[in-house]
Amino acid sequence: MHRIIRLIHRDLGYLAFGLVVIYSISGIAVNHTFEWNPNYVIEKEDKALQSEIDSLGSDSLIAAGVLADLGIAAIPESIFRQSPTKIRIFFENQTINADISKKTANIETVNSRKVFRETNYLHLNVPKGIWTYVADALAISLLLLAITGLFMIKGKNSITGRGKWLTAAGILLPLIYLIIYY
Repeated sequence: MHRIIRLIHRDLGYLAFGLVVIYSISGIAVNHTFEWNPNYVIEKEDKALQSEIDSLGSDSLIAAGVLADLGIAAIPESIFRQSPTKIRIFFENQTINADISKKTANIETVNSRKVFRETNYLHLNVPKGIWTYVADALAISLLLLAITGLFMIKGKNSITGRGKWLTAAGILLPLIYLIIYY
C-alpha cells in the first residue's frame, strides 16, 4: 500500500506542477490587489497645454488642437466632451483628459502586466468551458496530494508522530482565523 501511495503522490505531483506554479503566482498577485493592479501597469502624466484652443469649436477640432499641442499624431478611437472646456480623447491603451480653460492635460496609459495577467486569466477561470474541468482536476489532485502526503513518511516524523501536530496546526490555523475575524 505504501508503494501505491508514493506512486500516486509522485505522479500527481509531476502532473500538477505547472498548474500549481500558475495558480501560486496568480494567488500571490490577487492577494495584493489592494496594493497594486496585477493585470495592468497604469501610468499617469500631467502636461501643460501651450496653445489657445477655442472652446466653441467642434469636439473633433478641440481634440485635434489638444493632440497637436501634445505632439500626438495618432488618430483617436473616440472623443467625449464632458463640458464646454473639458474633453476626453480615447486611444486603444491611452486616455487623455484635457481641460482647455486650465490648459492642462492628464495622459493615462494602460499596458498589460506580462505573466500576471495571463496567470490571473486562468486562475480566475475567465475562459470557463473546458478550463473549469482542468481547474477541478487540479483541485482534486491537490486534495489527493495532501492525503497521500500524510502517509509518505514512516517513523517518528510520520502522521502518527510529529506529523500529527503539524497536520493539526494546518487545520487549526484557518479555523482560528475564522473564529477570530469572521
